[in-house]
Amino acid sequence: MQSASAADLALLIAEGDPVNWSLAAALVLGMGGGFLVVWLLSRNTRRQAHLQAEQVIEVARREAAVAAEEIKQAAEKDLATRRTALNREFDRRDIEIDVRLREIRSHEESLAALDFELEEKGERLKREAAAIKQARDSIRDQAKSLRKRLEGVAQMDAEEISAALREEVMIECQDELRALRRQILERSEQDINNEARRILIASMQRLSSQPNNDLTATIVQLPSEDMKGRIIGREGRNIKSFESSTGVTLLIDESPQMVLISSFDPVRREVARVALEALVKDGRIHPANIEDFVQQARDEIGLKVQQAGEDAVTQLSINGLHPEIIKLLGRLKYRFSYTQNALDHSIEVGQLCSMLASELGLDPQVAKRAGLLHDIGKGIEGDYEGSHAAIGAEFVKRHGETATVVNAIAAHHEEVAPETIYAGLVILADTVSAVRPGARAESMSSYIQRLDRLEKMAKKIDGVRQAYAIQAGREVRVVVNPNVVSDDQAGEIAKKLRQRIEDELQYPSTIRVTVIRESRYTETAT
Repeated sequence: MQSASAADLALLIAEGDPVNWSLAAALVLGMGGGFLVVWLLSRNTRRQAHLQAEQVIEVARREAAVAAEEIKQAAEKDLATRRTALNREFDRRDIEIDVRLREIRSHEESLAALDFELEEKGERLKREAAAIKQARDSIRDQAKSLRKRLEGVAQMDAEEISAALREEVMIECQDELRALRRQILERSEQDINNEARRILIASMQRLSSQPNNDLTATIVQLPSEDMKGRIIGREGRNIKSFESSTGVTLLIDESPQMVLISSFDPVRREVARVALEALVKDGRIHPANIEDFVQQARDEIGLKVQQAGEDAVTQLSINGLHPEIIKLLGRLKYRFSYTQNALDHSIEVGQLCSMLASELGLDPQVAKRAGLLHDIGKGIEGDYEGSHAAIGAEFVKRHGETATVVNAIAAHHEEVAPETIYAGLVILADTVSAVRPGARAESMSSYIQRLDRLEKMAKKIDGVRQAYAIQAGREVRVVVNPNVVSDDQAGEIAKKLRQRIEDELQYPSTIRVTVIRESRYTETAT
């Protein structure tokens, strides 16, 4: 546009017309004015861009300052948190050090008291020995005086007088010596009993533990009431599959958003709890999925068993145990004796043995090791001859334990003779842990034994694959091998088991026998 206007301007000037000159001047002024306007606009635009750039820089500077302040505050907060954590750790360590110092001080005071008692006993024995010597010298003097008088009075030779005096002195001294010996023996026995009581009381006061009571039911919380229907399934197939896979009883009542898992076997109950919680979280509840989650729960419980054994060994600071012993020790977490947890009982016995050994000047590590492993035979599954003490002793012997520990385990129920003092410590600590108030309950043990006997009675029948006592022992469900047992034979098994229960088992109310024969055929399309 400007090039065309410049050409026109040159043409008008060349023609020399005044009008053209006027037009040319106008065009020149117009072009100059346009250039000025464009220049002013561009200058204004640059000025605004510069102002905007300064504003952006100022905003960025402020945001950077705010961000730096936030980073500073976060760093100060993190520093304060770490400082607080370090202070707590220092306080905890100070407390632990104070506790250990008090224990050491108490032990030193006990040793000082024992030294003082021994010194008193020594001084008393010295005084008694001096009194005996003085009495013996006095008797000798009297005998000499009497012999002289007898020699002067009677016409007897020296041998006859000596025999008569000897008999008389023996008669007089026997009564005194017998009374003195009885007094010393009674005093020594009383001192031994007092020392034994002091050691026991000192060890028991140092050990404080909560009684462990077994529960036969576990509660699982549900996210909503609709989940109960999904757990039951169509015509109850889900709940039947779950109970058949785990061997527990699911109690679903009107209680809001909860399901009760009932079983006398704590391992089954824990497997059922883990599997049910996983199924509820997953939401896909059907028989095939139930079996998968139950298997996963069994694997998870296996890991927990291993961890429980390692935690027990770490708690007692025992080194050098064979991995198989640690694994078997972890199984005691799910074993109960008269409602007392077997693993907690073993840890408690180990602690008591260690304390008693320390009071008696023995090796606390050996005593602790024997106490922890004394009931390990209860975790061995399968058919083994002998008591759990003999089985456990044989097991630890095969895995490198010393003869002292092996004998302490085998003798803790006095089935074999104790060979060392450590066996006596285990017997004593086992008794103390078992008889303390609230440790055990006989009625619960009898109930569990009855349910266990009911299952074993069913498993002894040929063709039976699994047997579960449920409904608090009012029902036993028997799963038979479909390849071995026919439908008619399944009915005969139910009658045979009913007859055995009536003849061999004492039970309240009635027991329902259910025999399950199920065949499954699975094919995979590829």
